[in-house]
Amino acid sequence: MSETNPADQPQDHTGEAVPPAIVGRGLSKVYGLSRRQAQRALAADDPRTAAAAAGGYLGAHDIDFEIAKGEMFVVMGLSGSGKSTVLRMINRLNEPSAGELLIDGEDITKVSDQRLREIRNNSIGMVFQHFSLFPHRTVRENAAYGLKVRGVSKSERLEIADTALERVGLGGRGDKLPDELSGGMRQRVGLARALAVDPPILLMDEPFSALDPLIRRDMQDLLVDLQAQDQRTTVFVTHDLNEAMRIGDRVMVMREGRVVQLAPGPEIVAHPADDYVSEFVSDVDRARVLSAGDLLRPARLVLPEDISPRDALRRLGENEVTGAFVTTGDHRLLGVVTDDRLVDLTRRRSKTVREALGDDYHKVKESDVVGDFMHLAGRQVVPVTVVDDDNRLLGVVPRGVILSTLSTVDEEDQEVAHA
Repeated sequence: MSETNPADQPQDHTGEAVPPAIVGRGLSKVYGLSRRQAQRALAADDPRTAAAAAGGYLGAHDIDFEIAKGEMFVVMGLSGSGKSTVLRMINRLNEPSAGELLIDGEDITKVSDQRLREIRNNSIGMVFQHFSLFPHRTVRENAAYGLKVRGVSKSERLEIADTALERVGLGGRGDKLPDELSGGMRQRVGLARALAVDPPILLMDEPFSALDPLIRRDMQDLLVDLQAQDQRTTVFVTHDLNEAMRIGDRVMVMREGRVVQLAPGPEIVAHPADDYVSEFVSDVDRARVLSAGDLLRPARLVLPEDISPRDALRRLGENEVTGAFVTTGDHRLLGVVTDDRLVDLTRRRSKTVREALGDDYHKVKESDVVGDFMHLAGRQVVPVTVVDDDNRLLGVVPRGVILSTLSTVDEEDQEVAHA
C-alpha cells in the first residue's frame, strides 16, 4: 500500500499541510496471548499459524493508515476480517499487541491509564451496533450521559442533550424511555449521545447493521448530513460495501486481519486490488457510487469564440463530428454549434459563430453521480457536459464510457459470450 503523498494531504487556509488526526503504524492484535508471546508469533513467517499454535488468534496484522481531520474513513470486510479489531484499537478497547497509534501526534499506546481516560472522555465518541442505552433512563438522560461523566451540571447537560436530540430528529421525545422507541430511533439516541459531548473523533462499529433497509438508509442520510455540517473525523466499520461507498471519503478493505486495499470508493469500484475486492464490487450499484468526475474524458472538439463559421465547419468535418463546444479564452462554455447551423451561417456569409450557438447539451458537475444523469447520455450532438462552478468546460462523459463502466460482465462471461 503506497504511502500518503504530502502534496495530497489536506491544507489549511495558509496552504500548510494539516497533520492527520489518526495514524496507525504496524498495528497488530493477537488475542489470547501475552504481549511477549504475541510478538513472537508476529515475527514468524506465518503469524496466523504461529498465533494459533500458541493458543491465540491473529485479529489484525501490520495495519498502516492515516486518517485526515474531518474525514469519513470506512473500514470494511466480512466477519472475522479484523475491521472491528482495528476500530477498537483506536481507543484501546483492544490493546494493540504491536505498533503505534497516534491521535493528534500522541502515541496512545504509551500513555498512562489516566491520560487514556482523558482522551476517551474528551476526544473520542463511540456508537455501537446494539445501541447500548440505559433502559431505566429517559432518552434525554441517555443522550446526556457522557456529559454527566464529564461533570457537567444537570441543567447544562440536559439542554445540550435536547439540542443533540433535535439534530438527530428526536426533538420532543426526550421524556420517552428507550423501549418506547423503534430500533432506528434508539440508534438515533446513541448517535445523539455521542454528538452531545462533541468529540473531535467519532468511532462507529457497524451502527446500522441491525436496522431494516429503509431505516438504515435514513440513518445513512442523517450521518451524511451531520458530517457535512460538522466535518468530524469519523471511523465507520461496516460489512456492506454499498454503505461504505455511500458515506465514506476513503474505504479500507480488510481480509483475514490484513489491509487488501485503501482508496476512495470510486477507485475501488473501478480498480479493485484483487479477486476478493472484485467480488464485493460486483454487487455494488456503480451508478450510485461513480461520479461524473470519475468518468470524465476530454471533449473531442472545442472551438474558440472568434472562429469563423467556415473554419468551424471545416474543423467539424476533420474530426468527423456533428457538433462542437465553443468557449471563451478562459474556457468558459458559451454553447454548442452544429454542422447544420454552421452551414446556414456560411451561406449567409456571417463572420461569427455566435449566431449558431445553441444550448442543446446537458450540463453536470464533477460531483454529480452517474445514476442522476445517465439517462441523458446520447440524446444530444455532444456528450453529457461537465462544468465547474464558473461554467468552465472540464470535459465530457460519453455514453459509451457510461455503458462500459456500469457493465458488471466479467472477462470470463465475455469470453463465453463470444465463443
